[in-house]
Amino acid sequence: MRTPPALPRGCDPASIVLTFPVSREHAGQRLDRFLQICIPRLSRTRATTIVRRCAYHLDGRRRMPSDRVRHGETVIIVRPPLPEPDAPTNFRVVYEDDAILVVDKPAGLPMHPSASYHKRTLTYALWERYGDPAPQPAHRLDRETSGLVVCGKNNDAERTMKQAFEARRISKKYLAVVRGEMDADEGHIDLPIGPAQEAIHVMMAVRQDELGLAASTGWQVLGRAHGRTLVSLSPATGRQHQLRVHCAYLGHPIVGCKLYGPDGRATFSEWIETGMTPSLLARLGHRRHALHASELAMPHPITSEPMRFVAPLPDDLVALWERGDAGDVDGFDDAGSADAGDPLADDDDGLWGSVGTDGAFSDEPA
Repeated sequence: MRTPPALPRGCDPASIVLTFPVSREHAGQRLDRFLQICIPRLSRTRATTIVRRCAYHLDGRRRMPSDRVRHGETVIIVRPPLPEPDAPTNFRVVYEDDAILVVDKPAGLPMHPSASYHKRTLTYALWERYGDPAPQPAHRLDRETSGLVVCGKNNDAERTMKQAFEARRISKKYLAVVRGEMDADEGHIDLPIGPAQEAIHVMMAVRQDELGLAASTGWQVLGRAHGRTLVSLSPATGRQHQLRVHCAYLGHPIVGCKLYGPDGRATFSEWIETGMTPSLLARLGHRRHALHASELAMPHPITSEPMRFVAPLPDDLVALWERGDAGDVDGFDDAGSADAGDPLADDDDGLWGSVGTDGAFSDEPA
């Protein structure tokens, strides 16, 4: 997140201002079509509505869907002020130098702005703490996933780390509590993942057809107790929901997962309708999916020195593993909000879509 842009004249001071710089390749396009490019899965009708309601010139004049965008200009969209769901905004600094910042993101904190979240995001929290220019995340974690996130403190470091993720020169490990006691002590699963058939649009599944993308996960059992297994997961690829899909395919879904648990999407649908209830919490086993990004190994983006970072299992997952504590019904929960269509990832296709898109490599195996 960069310096908050100027508010167009006459707009509510509490409004949220979103900006979309126009690159040379998009110059001359209609404004509504340009927004479709910037916001994934946005229909032409929605784009037109957003422009008519929310697109402004700095002097306060409204813009039209047929306006042609110019190279070098910044399209300004003013989002009306809306209440945001609760989310923890504190994060622990694991490591910091002049080039990089490594933080331990709490569960429930979204990475980037979305339909429901703007100020209660990691990018905004980084800007509040560090000012402009704020450190920029080089990858992503799902909202419910806790753990390590590495950020670049300058453009060169950020770009180098994104390239390292794409080239798989950065490795990550996750800790998960899964249902059932796994028989083998370790293993590897190489099964492609793609959009699930006949399911809500956010779900993924193992697909061995042209829609499946290669996905690889190694796993090692760390402990077994009370009908559950503590397992270390090592994704070699970063497909959407990869770890949850692979664990479910093995017959050991991650505890607390609303999409890939034993009841499938029925649990998710119930959560959308009712929010977290004592009955639903008892069936899920935990108020969020029990997944934590625990280790990250990478070359330093400036010096190339090998570095390794560790984030211990957070208290809620320690309590789950040691005592079977499912957490509180009143924990973070945004069921019924604009983000409820995909509560487990940063992207959504609400009114604003992925408005926080900043080119970060989508390393989202969780």
